[in-house]
Amino acid sequence: MKERWIHVSEAAAQNQEKQFEAWLCPSSISFTTPEAKACYQERVTLYRDAIRMDKMPGRIPVCPSAGSFPIQYAGISWYEAMHDYKKLALAWQKYHDDFDPDGYHAPRTIPPGKALSILDFKLYRWAGGGLRHDQEYQFVEKEYMSDKEYQDLIDDPTGFFLNTYFPRIFGELGPLQKMPMMPPIHEIPVIPSGLMPFGLTEVKNAFMKLSEAGDEVHQWLAEVNQVAAAVMGRGCPAFAAGFTKAPFDVIGDSLRGTRGVLMDMFRHPDELREACERILPFMVKFGTAACRAAGHIMPFIPLHKGADTFMSEDQFRSFYWPTLRKLIIGLVNEGMVPQLFVEGSYNRRLEIIDDIPKGKVVWWFDATDMDRAKKTVGRTNCIAGNVPLDILCTGTPDDVKDCCKTLIDTAGRDGGFIMTTGAGIQGSKPENVKAMIEFSKKYGIYR
Repeated sequence: MKERWIHVSEAAAQNQEKQFEAWLCPSSISFTTPEAKACYQERVTLYRDAIRMDKMPGRIPVCPSAGSFPIQYAGISWYEAMHDYKKLALAWQKYHDDFDPDGYHAPRTIPPGKALSILDFKLYRWAGGGLRHDQEYQFVEKEYMSDKEYQDLIDDPTGFFLNTYFPRIFGELGPLQKMPMMPPIHEIPVIPSGLMPFGLTEVKNAFMKLSEAGDEVHQWLAEVNQVAAAVMGRGCPAFAAGFTKAPFDVIGDSLRGTRGVLMDMFRHPDELREACERILPFMVKFGTAACRAAGHIMPFIPLHKGADTFMSEDQFRSFYWPTLRKLIIGLVNEGMVPQLFVEGSYNRRLEIIDDIPKGKVVWWFDATDMDRAKKTVGRTNCIAGNVPLDILCTGTPDDVKDCCKTLIDTAGRDGGFIMTTGAGIQGSKPENVKAMIEFSKKYGIYR
């Protein structure tokens, strides 16, 4: 049973081909013209060739990470973007119309503020939710799970999140602590006690709040999906679909927090490793489901705690990489191409992560040396990156062009490269964003 997390299966290539075909020939997109459809398929082919490490007679695909730049460019506030979904959609439409990148980045980091307020979300602060209307959201890091609760998480991850974690991060979901253990409810002797909590007024109210928040999300989705359909219908494919995380990051980001999880590597190493293994199957299924629903192939995976500055190489090998590699292999066996956004620097990790079969992933680097990346993981798998945000914010168009030229000449040689940014382009000068996209399209042609 564990082989599916360790080795790429014989069926993986066939599964991947089906996903590529679904991405290339989507049934859900209504193209505005035959030319738009041809443009869409040409761009998907550019990505496919880069992923497969083929140097075809084409060019390097160019897709900066939009971040919150469309908000800035449209001249609206964070509050407006999070509460007026039509303005949010129009901002994303304007960005794609004016800059014409090769890929669509959905506004996944601009959630519906009303839904967060309805549930009294405590894990973040946002414009209108504890911050000024012009401020970007902020993460509120705490130890939302104690080090004494590892076994509860290991025994029943779903139950732990529903009954323990969610009541702590959603103020309106406190009554879910009274939810029963689900497995026995189907047996006659325990049906009364199992169903009793669902009749409690406070539990009913918690579910009503979830329903109210869900209605708000549907309104948000209606606008977001409409602009996505419009952008893709004009020939711009989505750069990713779906989302998942490295198991270590699930625990370290928002359960134990940075300080907690780093201490746990010394004080509770066995429990930490077991918890990562226990969460792994959920992360594979989570990343796969959204991609299949969208007819896409690349789930987005931000990598946080594995950066050079967070832990030693030995700790990376022991705690972070084992379940991240299993996550990658699990997704590959489902036909996916994991899009791994390596935040920070992985200069001391490149030889370790160079352990994935050819043409199976995209390593998207933030601050990693791209020449070194090309000579290691870039020999077998596509690499993406990494125009620095400081150049886009403070440099000139010529500075941006010089940076892109260097990346194309080093990381882009012999194929297997996607031109993008090291982070989101929020704060960038519009003329620099335009210079990045237009120059890279012209210079990044394979000769």
